[in-house]
Amino acid sequence: MGLELYLDLLSQPCRSIYIFARSNNIPFEFKHVELFKDSVLGKKPAAGSGAEQPRAGPSNSEGAGKVSLLKKVPALKDGDFTLAECTAILLYLSRKYNTPDHWYPSDIQKRAQVDEYLSWHHANIRANAPKTMWIKVLIPLFTGQPLPSEKLQEVMEGLSTSLKQFEERFLQDKAFIIGSEISLADLVAIVELMQPVGVGCDIFEDRPRLMEWRRRVEDAVGKELFFQAHEMILNIKELSNIQIDPQLKEHLAPVLMKMLK
Repeated sequence: MGLELYLDLLSQPCRSIYIFARSNNIPFEFKHVELFKDSVLGKKPAAGSGAEQPRAGPSNSEGAGKVSLLKKVPALKDGDFTLAECTAILLYLSRKYNTPDHWYPSDIQKRAQVDEYLSWHHANIRANAPKTMWIKVLIPLFTGQPLPSEKLQEVMEGLSTSLKQFEERFLQDKAFIIGSEISLADLVAIVELMQPVGVGCDIFEDRPRLMEWRRRVEDAVGKELFFQAHEMILNIKELSNIQIDPQLKEHLAPVLMKMLK
């Protein structure tokens, strides 16, 4: 059996793995997991309802649950070996397939810089960027009403602080985070920052240094691949056409609200 990757491209970590594997010509079977449809989010609109359905395709949610003990994506299956967690999967792929050194440099100091960013990322960029999707799309989908604008403003202020630190501490005047070539740090960062863009919060606007970095990352992985990977998130508002099971709404709405406190 060959390499299988269980991914939902609405997920930032899944997109980073998808882009990394495709851009490095790593052969794998793409097991598409749809976390926001059917068993996870509820029911599709009834036939003839007039509502446009989200992107269709077979889902491998059950398979992902069997591969990952954590029952979440991304998940990797390589023969009898299974692995979860984005960073662990990226490093496994880079080592097994001996990808170009710039992704995760052999130079101990450059590698440490990648590790430093990946550690900082989770408590900063990742702590705020994904909340924009929950605030603008997912929570209104479950509750039936928008959140106060102050909640989005609070998240955007936190994200702005993180972006300032990102530019001043990590990017500085370099082409990429650790120098002249793209690394795993850039890939993990860019997929996270596309999450707010997908819901209409263009965090690249009025940040020319950040915008130029984004363009360099797109060029490094290939624009066609970049936008293919982000097609779903850039059309995230299609989720508003899903009809949610009332019992699921009642169960999950308070849980989602707590996530933003």
